[in-house]
Amino acid sequence: MNKFALITGASRGIGKAIAREFAAGNYNLYLTCKNNIAILNDYSKELENTYKISCRPFQCDQSSFDDVKTLFDNIRDLDVVVNNAGISKFGLLSDMTVDEWHEIMSSNLDSVFYTSKLAIPFLLKKHSGTIINISSVWGNVGASTEVAYSTSKGGINAFTKALAKELAPSGISVNAIACGVIDTDMNREHLTSEDLEVLREEIPADRLGTPEDVAKLALQLSQSPSYMTGQIINIDGGWI
Repeated sequence: MNKFALITGASRGIGKAIAREFAAGNYNLYLTCKNNIAILNDYSKELENTYKISCRPFQCDQSSFDDVKTLFDNIRDLDVVVNNAGISKFGLLSDMTVDEWHEIMSSNLDSVFYTSKLAIPFLLKKHSGTIINISSVWGNVGASTEVAYSTSKGGINAFTKALAKELAPSGISVNAIACGVIDTDMNREHLTSEDLEVLREEIPADRLGTPEDVAKLALQLSQSPSYMTGQIINIDGGWI
């Protein structure tokens, strides 16, 4: 029987690629997005028709516990959780408003807590399962003009390591993927083509990462032994 995976922030970029990779791996899917529900509805139908799996799309603000609880009221089975939803913001910390700070923390970090909290009972019933958190290399080393984003991703990394220890006796693995520069719409919204070219020149692999690179790693982690847990895995072309 097919396993079930929940992927948040799946209407574009990394989440969209992860959804396709898991569909190709014969997972039934629950997919969420905050704003682009029409796009996600069409994409879900495409995945169902192409891979002959079940795919249920939901509009869900992952930073709202009420929204996440409503989402889980519609979930009946679960084996894998991919916490991908998140936002970024560039600028000096001294120019950041309190509301902007809280928006990043709630979207990037609180969302991981809400989703994991409600997913864990499903995994405990099976004494197995995987939680995969999409993080960033900036959570390891920090980035100038991305203090809030770096902080939120550093929090995800600490959350991953701590929860892995908590759930390891139950056969549930928790790992994070720390992404380098990935060629996504979100990055192109904040970085010019010149910025991206400068970054490419710094990366030993001589290219930006693709959402598909991250997606393949996520699927591999979902199929890894449960003894593989508590890890923050960089995927950055040798950059950091």
